[in-house]
Amino acid sequence: MIELGVNIDHVATLRQARRTWEPDPVWAAVQAHLGGADGITVHLREDRRHIHDEDVRRLRGLTQIKLNLEMAATEEMVDIACAIRPEMAMLVPEGRAEITTEGGLDVLAQEGRLRSIIDRLAGAGIVTSVFIDADVAQIEAAARIGARVCEVHTGPYAHAFHGAGRDVEREAVQAELDRIRTAGEAIRSHGMRFNAGHALNYYNVQPIARLPHVRELHIGHSIVSRSIFTGMEEAVREMKRLMREAAEGAERG
Repeated sequence: MIELGVNIDHVATLRQARRTWEPDPVWAAVQAHLGGADGITVHLREDRRHIHDEDVRRLRGLTQIKLNLEMAATEEMVDIACAIRPEMAMLVPEGRAEITTEGGLDVLAQEGRLRSIIDRLAGAGIVTSVFIDADVAQIEAAARIGARVCEVHTGPYAHAFHGAGRDVEREAVQAELDRIRTAGEAIRSHGMRFNAGHALNYYNVQPIARLPHVRELHIGHSIVSRSIFTGMEEAVREMKRLMREAAEGAERG
């Protein structure tokens, strides 16, 4: 059954706007859990622009669902992950000037270094994931370095969907969905888990949720944005409903 991991980074972004103590990301995680989230995702960036080390420690100790730590492939972050031991660590590219993650990790270009990082994380009992573009060569490299999960970057699909006026039948949108579907098949053929995420929202999520064998979607900005008006619990509940409705419809045929 398809699962939802809720990224709560931008609750911390709002907190940092005033350099104060609220809103509390841990309380957001509790509310997301009550709304049906299967996991919580946070990105501990090297510049600590939103989530801080103490947030991750508190989330590890106080939340009762799976914790996914997004992180750059650096020694500092590996040390933090091995100390905190989230259920999953997802390696992502990271740039100081970017507003958000702009593309997938280039696994091919750094297989040796990433293999040693994944070995360390796995030795600490952490499921290892890589955030990659829908590229079969990158998927094959991920399998070679021992990744257990590949999360496919859905940003290009989301931009095509928006550019097409939310018309999923448009050729550009279908082409992006086909790329993600093919990537998912390749991921599964290598015995890895197929996750997806980035720029998904209440309008574009269902075509992704209908894809065969997609295990988990990670969604943040859209849910946090809606929670301002509806509350986090209801925002998560509605996203989970849309995902489950699409996935169950695809299974029926």
